[in-house]
Amino acid sequence: MDQAKLRYKKQNSFNRWIWISIAAIILLFIVFRMFGSSSSSGFLGGDKIAVVRLEGLILSAEEVNKELEHFADRSDVKAIVLRINSGGGVVGASQEIYEKVKKVNQIKPVIVSVNNAAASGAYYAALESSRIVANSGSLVGSIGVILDYPVVNELLDKLGLRFETVKSGDLKDSGSPSRPVTEEDREYFQAVVDDQHKQFISAVAEGRSLSLDEVREIADGRIFTGNQALRLSLIDTIGTFDDAIAIAGEVSGIKGKPKKIEVRKDRRSILDILFSDIPKNIGSRIGVEPAYRWQ
Repeated sequence: MDQAKLRYKKQNSFNRWIWISIAAIILLFIVFRMFGSSSSSGFLGGDKIAVVRLEGLILSAEEVNKELEHFADRSDVKAIVLRINSGGGVVGASQEIYEKVKKVNQIKPVIVSVNNAAASGAYYAALESSRIVANSGSLVGSIGVILDYPVVNELLDKLGLRFETVKSGDLKDSGSPSRPVTEEDREYFQAVVDDQHKQFISAVAEGRSLSLDEVREIADGRIFTGNQALRLSLIDTIGTFDDAIAIAGEVSGIKGKPKKIEVRKDRRSILDILFSDIPKNIGSRIGVEPAYRWQ
């Protein structure tokens, strides 16, 4: 009888350890999903370099800024590499990322690494980083503003369609595709674009320690290769992503090869693209919205 009780007790103890082990594995999985990294180094102690990615058309600053804030608050992260591959986007979102980079860079170094492109609004976002690193063939610059919208009033006339517009002022329906563009519309929109262009030029001059006249000479919307951008002082050095990581480690005082971490993102399916990205991109072109965007 005593042996039976002993076996029962051992079995219970064994089962308890199994459940404890399963619970620990589940807890580790949850932690990994929440704070996971691109490599196993995310679980190791020591100082790290965080990687934040700015990719594609910039329609919102929310995700990038959230990651920048997250890594700015982590004591084990000593520097951040902002990896950019974007032709820019809407003005407000580009400026919000710019302001966040400026704020975070005062807490710990932010190094920008340009992949294929950091053009227009994406270049704007990079201006208050500690350093901008680009490949020799990366596309950089496109300092300018664009505003375009469709005008289909002639097509509507042929189709026999007409829109009735009730408005509170002469310029309230400026940019409407259902009526011809007036000279007053053009002057109005040009004033908006010119003001936003001045803001861009001022940001480049301040961020890159250039005079306003120097920036105005190249702020006609054209892009430059990494080599050209270096000669114009639009970037700091030619280098790869690995070079940017090494620079981040050096300026933050990390000894040896830096460990990289980044926020783990779920893989996106074709359905995500069809029902999320495409509608957002189409939506961004409805109405009149100036953009820091490379065409």
